[in-house]
Amino acid sequence: MLAGRALAFLSLTWSAYRSLAVPRVAECGLSCSQGFACKSRVNRNIFNSFCRKPPTSMSGSVLEALTLSTAMKCAPHDGCSLFLRVKASLTLHEGLRGLEACSMSLDTQETQCQSVRVPRASRRLQVGQQLQVHFDCFEVSVAQSLYVTLRTVPHFCGVQLDQRYHVEDCADEDVGRNVPDCFAGKLSYSVDRSRKVILVQVPESGGPDYYVRLCLKWFTCEDAGAPVRVTANGVSRRVSLPYKQELSCLCLEGWSATPDAVRIQTCPFEDDTETLWDAIHYHPGSQELSWEPACPMSGRVSLCWRPGPGPQCLELEQSGRPAHSRVQYPLVDTQPQLCLKFSTSLGFPVRCPFEQLRFPAWKMTVQLAPAPGHLRVAFFSPSPAHFQVCLCHRGKTWPPACRRVLQATPIPVGRRGAWSAPPLPVTYPSLAQGDPTEDPVVAFVDIPGDQACAPGTCIQGRRTDIQFSAPQQLCDLQCAATQGTAA
Repeated sequence: MLAGRALAFLSLTWSAYRSLAVPRVAECGLSCSQGFACKSRVNRNIFNSFCRKPPTSMSGSVLEALTLSTAMKCAPHDGCSLFLRVKASLTLHEGLRGLEACSMSLDTQETQCQSVRVPRASRRLQVGQQLQVHFDCFEVSVAQSLYVTLRTVPHFCGVQLDQRYHVEDCADEDVGRNVPDCFAGKLSYSVDRSRKVILVQVPESGGPDYYVRLCLKWFTCEDAGAPVRVTANGVSRRVSLPYKQELSCLCLEGWSATPDAVRIQTCPFEDDTETLWDAIHYHPGSQELSWEPACPMSGRVSLCWRPGPGPQCLELEQSGRPAHSRVQYPLVDTQPQLCLKFSTSLGFPVRCPFEQLRFPAWKMTVQLAPAPGHLRVAFFSPSPAHFQVCLCHRGKTWPPACRRVLQATPIPVGRRGAWSAPPLPVTYPSLAQGDPTEDPVVAFVDIPGDQACAPGTCIQGRRTDIQFSAPQQLCDLQCAATQGTAA
């Protein structure tokens, strides 16, 4: 309870702090808590990237806290610049020689590191004491996204703190009023969807030339077109940028033609996610179904099948895949009820690629069998295939639980289509619509009528010579006439 109150208090304090103006600093530097002697280093020790096994006497929580904030340093003629302040707390251990803090820009992957060393004499005297270190000299840009890592020196495996941080942007009144990059950092644009172009009005800055481009925002912003340079003394500052597809990660980026200029980004279609799920491709030759994300996302994608009308889609076993890269499913059945289900950071849609297009698919019917008292489950297919039948029983949940499995008997090529009988009517809508006799019968199973016609029974057929197949299901057969004949 006490820990919960403390956490709530810290959250409220931090929220209040972020709502205040960005604090000013006269100079940036590094400092340690009173009583400790520390020495700073700015260049990174690359060997500290590799970890070693920690001593048995060292707790995994020796690094206690990592707090990040933004500070502003202002000069009379140059305006103000922003710095990241890193505050770290740890319990000093005799095996620790110091701390290393690294800040990496998520846009450019540029990394800055600073380290502090505690002299041996000071370490021996202060073992077990809390040490606080302030790193104040990480220069950052407006609206920059950062990934900050805190490690011990030497770096012990599992002893590390990480945190993401977003620097205040020009919408912050304090930053927008004082940081020079904010004066020329706003791009106005309009979208002409009929021509598939974004019209950009480059701001009048009175400074150097300006670049604008379209990019796809992944870990960095990748080119989606060549940058366009707008000259400072040009007659027109209006640029037309064509695009191919409206994607949530398609962004407009602008920056001045000076070294290390701050890049301003805005994403015109960031709320449009529907097109992300349409990149589904089926290759008839290899029978492979694939999907590739056009924008970064986390989550998973799987194959599923719809047992009947309605939105429910049941996941196929062993079909779950991570959604962050290309997904491939070999040997996929082209059934209308087979779908792709997405559970990602950008949405939870279901797409059924074979639902509208007329792909060749197998069909299943239940008919009178030649043997008295039996029903025949017949499979029609434009090409040879193997099938099995399950008898399923409805309970309180849907779909029905399936237990008994029967293998269908394949029909030799010369005899296919020689036998036929009228299909029985069913009260549950059949997933095999249309006239099945357009294709030849390739396999069948005969089932005793008393088993197939029991109340709450469903007959489920599935193709077995393919890796991913959606079953067809017929429930609540009207078998009274058949059972009477069989008797």
